[in-house]
Amino acid sequence: MEVIFKIARQQEHSGPVFQSYVLQVESGNTILDCLNQIKWEQDGTLAFRKNCRNTICGSCAMRINGRSALACKENVGSELARLAKISSFANQSPTTPEITVAPLGNMPVIKDLVVDMSSFWHNLQTVAPYVSTAGRQVPEREFLQTPQERSLLDQTGNCIMCGACYSECNAREVNPDFVGPHALAKAYRMVEDSRDSNTEKRLEHYSEGTQGVWGCTRCFYCDSVCPMEVAPLEQITKIKQEILERKDKNDSRSIRHRKVLVDLVKQGGWIDERQFGIQVVGNYFRDLQGLLSIAPLGLRMLVRGKFPLSFEPSEGTQQVRSLIESVEKSD
Repeated sequence: MEVIFKIARQQEHSGPVFQSYVLQVESGNTILDCLNQIKWEQDGTLAFRKNCRNTICGSCAMRINGRSALACKENVGSELARLAKISSFANQSPTTPEITVAPLGNMPVIKDLVVDMSSFWHNLQTVAPYVSTAGRQVPEREFLQTPQERSLLDQTGNCIMCGACYSECNAREVNPDFVGPHALAKAYRMVEDSRDSNTEKRLEHYSEGTQGVWGCTRCFYCDSVCPMEVAPLEQITKIKQEILERKDKNDSRSIRHRKVLVDLVKQGGWIDERQFGIQVVGNYFRDLQGLLSIAPLGLRMLVRGKFPLSFEPSEGTQQVRSLIESVEKSD
């Protein structure tokens, strides 16, 4: 079949220009096969990374039709089928199918589809993704784990550091201090590792400001694009739970936000916005600066008749409370 590949061509510190290449391909050809064909037969200047070609090394991660994926894993047939579903909603059906390939996001481009992953690796190092020194100082024998203890590390251990989750991370896009889902998934591996002796210090570090777990916007993109089903968001949530079990509401605004939200929903079935602002931002009237920061917003809402002067619990409050308490008991 004939397929048009629109490839983002770009030099460092310049904007992308899309160049089209027409290929005769089979539905089973991977996107990496097609890129190789372009480079070997049409344009030797095209730059992209590759290595194992078997979904192991993660080198060939790039954006394929708008989402980050491994070029060696995705094939023409499945990609065109996915595009057909999207096109049916948009009422677009081009005569010759097109596949667009662009570099990963959230990282500067070096050339074409090759990005500078320095920030990716630097942020990984900030979570200390290795067993603590004390855990490695075991004299005269191996540090053994039970099969059950080792099984807890399987999911996060599958990460191949391809950068797909980092590329799609909305939090990283707006907050340069956020370390990224890849780093926090590895961070949870260390928290769960029975050989590590720095769990408390790690959790303190991962809870600081918005560079750690509280910087995550929970958009779910990292889980949706991960080629190895590591589910970074799930691991971030587990770290949050570990922190919340150890921390009080007064420890930080991020922790209050989570705990107060649950408490208010249990009380009224939904959130009493008046109490939410006072308790979270104002820390129960202890944080005067925080209260002053939201005062202008409260006044504008009051003037425009949008400030709730009263609060009525929802009709299903008891059912909501029972559901939350059941989840808390199961955890």
